[in-house]
Amino acid sequence: MVVDPEHVAVNGRKRSQQPQRSHREVADELRTRIRSGELRPGQRMPTQAQLADEFGVERGAVRQALRILQSEHLLSNVSKGSPATVAQDVGPALTGPGAPPQPTMVALASRITAAFSAPHVEIDALCLTAVSLTLAMGEPLRLIHEGRIKPARVDVRVLLPSSDIDLAFPAPVDDTVDDRLQRRWLAHRNAQGQVLKHNLLALRATHGIDVHITFRALPFTPPVQLYLLNGVEALFAYYTLTRRGEEIDHEYLEMYDAEGTQSMLFPFEQGDGLRDTTFVEQSHLWFNALWETISSELVLTG
Repeated sequence: MVVDPEHVAVNGRKRSQQPQRSHREVADELRTRIRSGELRPGQRMPTQAQLADEFGVERGAVRQALRILQSEHLLSNVSKGSPATVAQDVGPALTGPGAPPQPTMVALASRITAAFSAPHVEIDALCLTAVSLTLAMGEPLRLIHEGRIKPARVDVRVLLPSSDIDLAFPAPVDDTVDDRLQRRWLAHRNAQGQVLKHNLLALRATHGIDVHITFRALPFTPPVQLYLLNGVEALFAYYTLTRRGEEIDHEYLEMYDAEGTQSMLFPFEQGDGLRDTTFVEQSHLWFNALWETISSELVLTG
Protein backbone atom coordinates (compact mmCIF):
# COMPACT_ATOMS: atom_id res chain seq x y z
CA MET A 1 0.00 0.00 0.00
CA VAL A 2 1.32 3.45 -0.92
CA VAL A 3 1.02 6.04 1.81
CA ASP A 4 0.63 9.61 0.66
CA PRO A 5 3.22 11.69 2.58
CA GLU A 6 0.79 14.60 2.48
CA HIS A 7 -1.92 12.49 4.19
CA VAL A 8 -3.93 14.01 7.05
CA ALA A 9 -2.82 17.61 7.10
CA VAL A 10 -4.78 19.78 9.48
CA ASN A 11 -5.27 23.44 8.52
CA GLY A 12 -2.67 22.99 5.78
CA ARG A 13 -0.04 21.51 8.08
CA LYS A 14 1.77 18.27 7.30
CA ARG A 15 2.26 15.57 9.87
CA SER A 16 5.12 16.50 12.17
CA GLN A 17 8.40 14.66 11.65
CA GLN A 18 9.76 15.90 14.99
CA PRO A 19 10.09 13.74 18.12
CA GLN A 20 6.75 13.09 19.80
CA ARG A 21 5.41 16.13 21.59
CA SER A 22 3.97 16.27 25.08
CA HIS A 23 0.30 17.03 25.70
CA ARG A 24 1.32 20.46 27.02
CA GLU A 25 3.12 21.27 23.76
CA VAL A 26 0.01 20.25 21.82
CA ALA A 27 -2.10 22.46 24.09
CA ASP A 28 0.32 25.37 23.60
CA GLU A 29 0.11 25.11 19.80
CA LEU A 30 -3.68 24.86 19.76
CA ARG A 31 -3.95 27.72 22.24
CA THR A 32 -1.85 29.87 19.91
CA ARG A 33 -4.15 29.04 16.96
CA ILE A 34 -7.20 30.02 19.01
CA ARG A 35 -5.64 33.24 20.32
CA SER A 36 -4.47 34.26 16.85
CA GLY A 37 -7.92 33.75 15.36
CA GLU A 38 -6.81 30.93 13.09
CA LEU A 39 -9.36 28.81 14.93
CA ARG A 40 -12.38 31.08 15.27
CA PRO A 41 -15.00 31.27 18.07
CA GLY A 42 -17.71 28.69 17.45
CA GLN A 43 -15.58 26.73 14.95
CA ARG A 44 -15.40 22.96 15.33
CA MET A 45 -11.93 21.62 16.03
CA PRO A 46 -10.34 18.86 13.94
CA THR A 47 -11.11 15.39 15.23
CA GLN A 48 -8.88 13.86 17.90
CA ALA A 49 -7.64 11.37 15.31
CA GLN A 50 -6.64 14.19 12.95
CA LEU A 51 -4.86 16.09 15.72
CA ALA A 52 -3.06 12.95 16.89
CA ASP A 53 -1.88 12.31 13.35
CA GLU A 54 -0.80 15.91 12.79
CA PHE A 55 1.21 16.18 16.01
CA GLY A 56 2.50 12.61 15.93
CA VAL A 57 1.10 11.75 19.37
CA GLU A 58 -1.32 9.26 20.88
CA ARG A 59 -4.98 10.23 21.17
CA GLY A 60 -4.62 10.24 24.96
CA ALA A 61 -2.17 13.15 24.69
CA VAL A 62 -4.64 15.00 22.46
CA ARG A 63 -7.44 14.46 24.98
CA GLN A 64 -5.23 15.80 27.79
CA ALA A 65 -4.39 18.88 25.68
CA LEU A 66 -8.05 19.50 24.90
CA ARG A 67 -8.99 19.21 28.58
CA ILE A 68 -6.38 21.83 29.45
CA LEU A 69 -7.91 24.22 26.91
CA GLN A 70 -11.39 23.41 28.18
CA SER A 71 -10.28 24.25 31.74
CA GLU A 72 -9.07 27.61 30.39
CA HIS A 73 -12.53 28.15 28.82
CA LEU A 74 -11.07 28.14 25.30
CA LEU A 75 -12.95 25.00 24.20
CA SER A 76 -16.33 23.49 24.88
CA ASN A 77 -17.89 20.06 24.25
CA VAL A 78 -14.65 18.17 24.86
CA SER A 79 -15.47 14.45 24.85
CA LYS A 80 -14.48 11.18 23.23
CA GLY A 81 -17.26 11.62 20.67
CA SER A 82 -17.71 14.63 18.39
CA PRO A 83 -14.98 17.24 17.91
CA ALA A 84 -14.65 20.04 20.44
CA THR A 85 -15.77 23.57 19.65
CA VAL A 86 -13.83 26.79 20.10
CA ALA A 87 -15.51 28.83 22.84
CA GLN A 88 -17.67 31.74 21.72
CA ASP A 89 -16.15 34.10 24.28
CA VAL A 90 -12.39 33.62 24.31
CA GLY A 91 -11.13 35.66 27.24
CA PRO A 92 -7.56 36.69 28.08
CA ALA A 93 -4.90 34.03 28.51
CA LEU A 94 -4.54 32.60 32.03
CA THR A 95 -0.85 31.83 31.61
CA GLY A 96 2.10 33.14 29.65
CA PRO A 97 4.16 36.34 29.63
CA GLY A 98 1.19 38.61 28.89
CA ALA A 99 -1.33 36.89 31.13
CA PRO A 100 -3.22 39.20 33.49
CA PRO A 101 -3.62 38.36 37.18
CA GLN A 102 -7.04 37.12 38.22
CA PRO A 103 -8.73 36.48 41.59
CA THR A 104 -7.41 33.30 43.17
CA MET A 105 -10.67 31.38 42.90
CA VAL A 106 -10.98 32.22 39.19
CA ALA A 107 -7.45 31.29 38.16
CA LEU A 108 -6.48 28.59 40.65
CA ALA A 109 -9.35 26.19 39.93
CA SER A 110 -8.66 26.12 36.18
CA ARG A 111 -4.90 25.64 36.61
CA ILE A 112 -5.36 22.86 39.21
CA THR A 113 -7.76 21.13 36.82
CA ALA A 114 -5.24 21.39 33.99
CA ALA A 115 -2.51 20.01 36.25
CA PHE A 116 -4.61 16.91 36.90
CA SER A 117 -4.40 15.98 33.22
CA ALA A 118 -0.83 14.79 33.85
CA PRO A 119 -0.18 11.13 34.81
CA HIS A 120 1.80 12.29 37.88
CA VAL A 121 0.26 15.32 39.59
CA GLU A 122 2.55 17.31 41.91
CA ILE A 123 1.15 20.26 43.85
CA ASP A 124 3.00 22.30 46.48
CA ALA A 125 1.11 25.02 48.33
CA LEU A 126 1.99 27.68 50.89
CA CYS A 127 -1.04 29.44 52.32
CA LEU A 128 -2.87 30.57 55.45
CA THR A 129 -5.71 28.02 55.66
CA ALA A 130 -5.81 25.94 52.42
CA VAL A 131 -9.40 27.06 51.74
CA SER A 132 -8.58 28.18 48.18
CA LEU A 133 -6.74 24.93 47.44
CA THR A 134 -9.58 22.82 48.85
CA LEU A 135 -12.17 24.64 46.74
CA ALA A 136 -9.99 24.48 43.62
CA MET A 137 -9.74 20.70 43.93
CA GLY A 138 -13.48 20.34 43.41
CA GLU A 139 -13.43 20.32 39.60
CA PRO A 140 -10.60 17.79 39.04
CA LEU A 141 -12.13 15.51 41.68
CA ARG A 142 -15.45 15.70 39.86
CA LEU A 143 -13.77 14.82 36.55
CA ILE A 144 -12.04 11.85 38.18
CA HIS A 145 -15.31 10.57 39.64
CA GLU A 146 -16.94 10.93 36.22
CA GLY A 147 -14.15 8.84 34.67
CA ARG A 148 -12.98 11.65 32.38
CA ILE A 149 -9.45 11.85 33.83
CA LYS A 150 -7.39 9.45 35.91
CA PRO A 151 -3.87 10.37 36.99
CA ALA A 152 -1.76 7.47 38.22
CA ARG A 153 -0.25 9.36 41.17
CA VAL A 154 -1.00 12.55 43.11
CA ASP A 155 1.54 14.14 45.47
CA VAL A 156 0.47 17.20 47.49
CA ARG A 157 2.59 19.12 50.02
CA VAL A 158 1.09 21.98 52.02
CA LEU A 159 2.83 24.53 54.25
CA LEU A 160 0.56 26.25 56.81
CA PRO A 161 1.26 28.47 59.84
CA SER A 162 1.94 26.68 63.09
CA SER A 163 -0.58 26.82 65.92
CA ASP A 164 2.30 27.67 68.27
CA ILE A 165 2.81 31.21 66.94
CA ASP A 166 0.98 34.49 67.42
CA LEU A 167 -0.49 35.18 63.99
CA ALA A 168 0.32 38.49 62.33
CA PHE A 169 -3.18 38.26 60.83
CA PRO A 170 -6.05 37.83 61.27
CA ALA A 171 -5.49 40.01 64.32
CA PRO A 172 -7.72 42.30 66.43
CA VAL A 173 -7.23 46.02 66.02
CA ASP A 174 -7.38 46.25 69.81
CA ASP A 175 -4.43 44.16 70.98
CA THR A 176 -6.00 43.71 74.42
CA VAL A 177 -8.71 41.44 72.97
CA ASP A 178 -8.42 37.74 73.85
CA ASP A 179 -7.37 34.97 71.45
CA ARG A 180 -10.78 34.37 69.81
CA LEU A 181 -9.48 35.22 66.34
CA GLN A 182 -6.53 32.87 66.73
CA ARG A 183 -8.79 30.05 67.91
CA ARG A 184 -11.22 30.62 65.05
CA TRP A 185 -8.37 30.63 62.50
CA LEU A 186 -6.95 27.41 63.98
CA ALA A 187 -10.31 25.63 63.71
CA HIS A 188 -10.65 26.83 60.13
CA ARG A 189 -7.10 25.76 59.23
CA ASN A 190 -7.65 22.28 60.65
CA ALA A 191 -11.09 21.83 59.08
CA GLN A 192 -9.95 22.86 55.60
CA GLY A 193 -6.85 20.68 55.82
CA GLN A 194 -8.85 17.67 56.97
CA VAL A 195 -11.39 18.07 54.14
CA LEU A 196 -8.58 18.37 51.58
CA LYS A 197 -6.82 15.29 52.99
CA HIS A 198 -10.02 13.23 53.13
CA ASN A 199 -11.08 14.11 49.57
CA LEU A 200 -7.70 13.25 48.09
CA LEU A 201 -7.05 10.06 50.06
CA ALA A 202 -10.52 8.80 49.11
CA LEU A 203 -9.23 8.50 45.53
CA ARG A 204 -7.12 5.53 46.66
CA ALA A 205 -10.15 3.45 47.56
CA THR A 206 -12.53 4.68 44.86
CA HIS A 207 -10.18 4.85 41.86
CA GLY A 208 -6.94 3.12 42.80
CA ILE A 209 -4.91 6.33 42.48
CA ASP A 210 -1.63 6.48 44.42
CA VAL A 211 -2.22 9.57 46.58
CA HIS A 212 0.14 11.19 49.09
CA ILE A 213 -0.62 14.41 50.99
CA THR A 214 1.62 15.91 53.67
CA PHE A 215 1.27 19.02 55.83
CA ARG A 216 4.06 20.88 57.61
CA ALA A 217 3.93 23.90 59.91
CA LEU A 218 5.70 27.23 59.42
CA PRO A 219 6.97 29.33 62.35
CA PHE A 220 5.60 32.52 60.75
CA THR A 221 2.47 33.95 59.10
CA PRO A 222 2.98 33.84 55.32
CA PRO A 223 2.33 37.24 53.69
CA VAL A 224 1.78 35.52 50.34
CA GLN A 225 0.21 32.39 48.93
CA LEU A 226 2.12 30.24 46.45
CA TYR A 227 1.03 27.23 44.38
CA LEU A 228 3.51 25.13 42.39
CA LEU A 229 2.00 22.78 39.81
CA ASN A 230 3.77 19.80 38.24
CA GLY A 231 7.14 21.50 38.41
CA VAL A 232 6.29 23.87 35.56
CA GLU A 233 3.88 26.48 36.94
CA ALA A 234 4.03 28.92 39.84
CA LEU A 235 0.96 30.88 40.92
CA PHE A 236 1.66 33.74 43.34
CA ALA A 237 -0.60 36.11 45.27
CA TYR A 238 -0.21 38.66 48.05
CA TYR A 239 -2.39 38.57 51.15
CA THR A 240 -3.57 42.19 51.17
CA LEU A 241 -4.74 43.26 54.64
CA THR A 242 -7.84 45.33 55.22
CA ARG A 243 -9.57 46.55 58.33
CA ARG A 244 -13.04 45.13 58.81
CA GLY A 245 -15.51 44.24 61.53
CA GLU A 246 -17.32 41.00 62.34
CA GLU A 247 -19.45 39.59 65.13
CA ILE A 248 -17.64 36.77 66.93
CA ASP A 249 -19.13 35.04 69.97
CA HIS A 250 -21.87 37.71 70.14
CA GLU A 251 -19.36 40.55 70.21
CA TYR A 252 -18.45 42.90 67.36
CA LEU A 253 -14.69 42.92 66.75
CA GLU A 254 -12.57 45.13 64.51
CA MET A 255 -9.74 43.18 62.89
CA TYR A 256 -6.99 43.23 60.30
CA ASP A 257 -7.54 40.37 57.87
CA ALA A 258 -7.08 39.25 54.26
CA GLU A 259 -9.50 37.49 51.91
CA GLY A 260 -7.24 34.97 50.23
CA THR A 261 -9.78 33.73 47.68
CA GLN A 262 -10.00 37.26 46.25
CA SER A 263 -6.25 37.94 46.15
CA MET A 264 -4.99 38.54 42.62
CA LEU A 265 -3.06 35.48 41.43
CA PHE A 266 -0.08 36.04 39.14
CA PRO A 267 0.78 33.09 36.83
CA PHE A 268 4.30 32.09 35.80
CA GLU A 269 5.10 29.14 33.55
CA GLN A 270 8.41 27.46 32.83
CA GLY A 271 9.37 27.98 29.20
CA ASP A 272 7.56 31.32 28.83
CA GLY A 273 10.80 33.30 28.70
CA LEU A 274 13.71 33.67 31.10
CA ARG A 275 11.72 35.73 33.62
CA ASP A 276 8.96 33.15 34.09
CA THR A 277 11.31 30.17 34.00
CA THR A 278 13.58 31.71 36.64
CA PHE A 279 10.61 32.61 38.87
CA VAL A 280 9.29 29.03 38.74
CA GLU A 281 12.73 27.57 39.50
CA GLN A 282 13.41 29.98 42.38
CA SER A 283 9.93 29.39 43.83
CA HIS A 284 10.63 25.67 43.96
CA LEU A 285 13.99 26.27 45.65
CA TRP A 286 12.35 28.58 48.19
CA PHE A 287 9.50 26.18 48.96
CA ASN A 288 11.82 23.18 49.31
CA ALA A 289 14.15 25.16 51.59
CA LEU A 290 11.26 26.02 53.92
CA TRP A 291 9.99 22.43 53.82
CA GLU A 292 13.37 20.89 54.64
CA THR A 293 14.68 23.40 57.21
CA ILE A 294 12.47 25.45 59.55
CA SER A 295 9.08 23.77 59.03
CA SER A 296 7.89 21.13 61.48
CA GLU A 297 5.40 18.26 61.60
CA LEU A 298 1.80 19.45 61.48
CA VAL A 299 -1.08 17.53 63.02
CA LEU A 300 -4.46 18.90 62.02
CA THR A 301 -6.03 18.93 65.47
CA GLY A 302 -6.64 21.62 68.11
